[in-house]
Parts: sequence; structure tokens; C-alpha cells
Amino acid sequence: MIPSIFTLANLLFGFLALIWVLEGNFTLAAAMILLSVLMDSLDGKVARRLSVSSDFGKELDSLSDLVSFGVAPAILTYQAILQPHHLSYVRYIGLGIAIIFALCGAVRLARFNMLNITSYFVGVPITFAGGFMALLMFLRNMMPWYIYPASMVILAFLMVSTFKVPKLSK
Repeated sequence: MIPSIFTLANLLFGFLALIWVLEGNFTLAAAMILLSVLMDSLDGKVARRLSVSSDFGKELDSLSDLVSFGVAPAILTYQAILQPHHLSYVRYIGLGIAIIFALCGAVRLARFNMLNITSYFVGVPITFAGGFMALLMFLRNMMPWYIYPASMVILAFLMVSTFKVPKLSK
């Protein structure tokens, strides 16, 4: 149960990120996504330390990750960068890219749950992709707008790729 508390905190921060996006506070939304990254790393460490693992925890983690690192960063990037763009076609293309990012994140999580590989990741983890997009949000006044949709497309592809990505910690 203790690791699930961290997993639920991950989901809570992802939910709060979505609320802050609706409120127009994009910096705070990005900070909530980064807090989700922290909670996601802690739930695994706590589970390993306590030697507890369950199918329930695995599924709860994936559902939380989809909200916090798939949906929240996609909506944040769309709302903060792409939707306000003065060219209407950029808004529609941006919406499509945001959708693709979230869908690729879901596919990546589903595939990860089916594989039982512990020494490396297959494809870039959604936690990295969502966290990276949140970090970019802190630079939104210094970087050109097109970096954001390009990053989302690249990360979406990398999430569903079959590239072997080494795990940094166990």
C-alpha cells in the first residue's frame, strides 16, 4: 500500500497540472509534472526497498503515468504554445501533435506492461518524455515556438520505438 501512496501522489500532481493549465498558470502546471516525475521515481524505489510488487500497483502506476506524463504535458504544450498561435493551421496541427503524443504514451505504457524486461527500456519512457516537455515549458519565453511541436513528434516516435534505452538505476 505504501508505494501506491506515491503513485497516487503522481496522479494527484498530474491532475493538478491539468487544473493549472485550465487556469492559465503554465509554469505551475509544468512544476506539477516535475513533481509527478519525483513521485514516480519514489514509488518504484519504495516498492523495491519493501520488496512489494503487485499487478494492481503496476496498473495504477501506468494509469497515473498516462495522466501525468502523456495527457498533462500534451495539453500544457498545446494550450501554452500551439493554441494561441496566430496561424490557425498551426493550432490544428498542434492539436493533432498533442493527441499523437498522448496516444503514443498510452501505447508505450501498454507495451511496457506486456514486456518483462528489467535491464533496459524498450523505447523512451513516458516519464522522460513528459518530464522533458515540462522542462521545456520553463524556457518558453527563450525558445522559438516550433521547438515544442518538433520535440513532441520526436518524443512520440521515440516512445513507441523499439530502441533499447538503458536503465540508469535499479
